[in-house]
Amino acid sequence: MTLPLPDPILDLDATDLADATRRGDLTCGEVTRTYLDRLEALNPRLRAVITVYPYARATADALDALEPEKRGPLHGCPILIKDNIDVAGLPTTAGSALMAAHVPTVDAPLVARLRTAGAVILGKANMTEWANFMTLGMPNGYSSQGGQTVNPWEAEFDTGGSSSGSGVAVAARLCVAAIGTETSGSVVSPAHESGVLGLKPTLGLIPRTGIVPISHSQDTAGPITRSARDTLLLLSVMAGPDERDEASRRVPVPELTLTPNALSGATIGIVSDETDASEADAASLKLARAALEKAGATVRDVTFPSRAELKGNGVMLEVLEYEFKGDLNAYLAGVTDGPHNVADVIEGNHAQAERCLKYGQTFLHAAQGTRGDASESGYRLARARDLRLTREEGFDLLFAGGLDAVVFPGIHGCALAAKAGYPSVTLPVHAPDAPAGTRPGGVLLVAPAGADAPLLSLAAHLAADSDGRVSGVRFPALD
Repeated sequence: MTLPLPDPILDLDATDLADATRRGDLTCGEVTRTYLDRLEALNPRLRAVITVYPYARATADALDALEPEKRGPLHGCPILIKDNIDVAGLPTTAGSALMAAHVPTVDAPLVARLRTAGAVILGKANMTEWANFMTLGMPNGYSSQGGQTVNPWEAEFDTGGSSSGSGVAVAARLCVAAIGTETSGSVVSPAHESGVLGLKPTLGLIPRTGIVPISHSQDTAGPITRSARDTLLLLSVMAGPDERDEASRRVPVPELTLTPNALSGATIGIVSDETDASEADAASLKLARAALEKAGATVRDVTFPSRAELKGNGVMLEVLEYEFKGDLNAYLAGVTDGPHNVADVIEGNHAQAERCLKYGQTFLHAAQGTRGDASESGYRLARARDLRLTREEGFDLLFAGGLDAVVFPGIHGCALAAKAGYPSVTLPVHAPDAPAGTRPGGVLLVAPAGADAPLLSLAAHLAADSDGRVSGVRFPALD
C-alpha cells in the first residue's frame, strides 16, 4: 500500500482531537480511518501492533451518532492497548505464541473506562514477551507472537521495553495515545527511546485487574502520550479503585488537574552524577537545568542518598522473581485455551522451541523454583530492603529536604521509583535544531506518592519553556 500523505488530523494531540470531535469539527469515523490507514501502511515496517480491532470503524460510527451532551472526554480518540491487558474479543498474548488463542470476554477495568470516555480501541500493541521477564538477553521489543518491534527514528536504535509497541506507535502516529504497563521501567523506557511521554503512576492509582502480571508490589499500567495534558487526561479516565485489586482500594484518587506555571517557586533536585548517562541524555539534562532555572525553579544538585548501598546490591530482582510465579499463575488459572500456570508455559515453550525459545526462558525457570508466595524469608527480606533503600533512605529523605521532584538523566532512577511505588514521568528534551534522525534524549522526573498531578504540572511547564530550548515531542520523518 502506498503510504498516505501526512494528514493534519495526525498533528492533534488527544486533548485537541477530543475537543474537535465533540464539537463536530471532525467525525470519529474520519479520525479512525486516518489512523487505520497509517497503521496499515507503517506497521509492516515497525511491527508495533499485534492485532487490529475489527470493530474500530463501527465503534467510531456509533460515537458519531451520540448526542453532543453524551460525548466523553476521549470522544473519538484512537488508542492502542499493550497486549498484556485484556480487551474483550481480542487475544491477550503477553507477546507469547502460546497465548494466541486466549481471548478474554471482559475488558480490564482500565479498558472499560477508556471505552466509556469515548476512546476508540484500535488494537493491541506489541511488547517484549512476558513483559521482559522471560529471559536474559532478549532484545527489547521482541515477542514470539509479534516479532521484533522497530524504533521509528532509526532501525538500529533500541525500542525500550517492555511496552515497546506502545511507545513506537505513539511516536510513529499510529494512534493518538497508547497504554503500556510497567514493573520496572517498562513504560518510561519505551517512551524515552521513541521520544514521547510516559507516566508510571503511583502504584494502585490505576487498577491492575485484567493485566497479565509480574509483581503485585510493582506492576501498574500507564499512558504513553504526546503531551503532559494528554497524560493527565488519560490518567483521570483510568484512575480509581477496583474491588479485585487490593492496591487500588488503598490508594485515594487525588485531584487530577494541571497547575499552570508549576515550576515557578518549585524546588527541583537534579541527579547529575550518573556517570553512565548517554551523550544525548546528558545534553538533555543540561537543557532541562537551564529551562528549570529560567522558569523560576530553585535547582539543587543532589546524590541519591542510598546510592552506595544500591550499587553494592546490584540489580535486585529478587522481589520480582518471588512474586512472578504466584501472580502469573493466578492470571493463567482463568485461561481456558492456553497455559494454565508457569510450568505449562515452560513446557509449551520447549514443545515449540524453534519459535518460542529463541532467547531462552531463564526468568521463567527462576520463578518456577520459588514457592510462589510470600512465605519465604528471602522474599520478605528483599521487599523490606527495596522499600528501605528507595523510600526511607532514598526519595523520602530528598522530599523531606524540601524537593518537589527529582530529575534524572534519561530514565536513570526508574527502577528506584518503581520499587518505591512513586510516580515518574519521562519527558523528551532536545535542542530545537537537533538534526533529523538524532537519537531522542530526555529526563525522568520523580515525585512523592500521590503527587501525579503536581508531577505532570512540572513536566508540562518544563515542556512549554517559552524560548524553545526545551521543545517537547517531535516526530520521526516516516512520511
